[in-house]
Amino acid sequence: MFGEIGSIFNLLKNLPKLKEEAEKMRSRLNTVVAEGEAGAGMVKAKANGAMEIVRIEITDEAMADRELLEGLVAAACSQALKKVQMQVGEETRKTLVSAGLPEGVNLPSGFPGLG
Repeated sequence: MFGEIGSIFNLLKNLPKLKEEAEKMRSRLNTVVAEGEAGAGMVKAKANGAMEIVRIEITDEAMADRELLEGLVAAACSQALKKVQMQVGEETRKTLVSAGLPEGVNLPSGFPGLG
């Protein structure tokens, strides 16, 4: 418990470096893209680091059944968002470590991929 408090104080001490690293992270997140797919590739979805779905691809075969298509779109989007969330969490972890926070520290919620 006290180690975590010390880590948080260390983070506050390194606030200027953290701000600098956060700016770098924002730039890197603009390039993060993840793809999800469903129905053996009948539907593909791409999400970006801002957790936005930026592209959906649907095969002609999937268009034949509306109910199936709706489920496949939802599944592909969910998969893409989960993947991009993991990538954002990893970028956040790298940023905090670069700012001087020890690896593996448990942080309060609100830090994706950490705590």
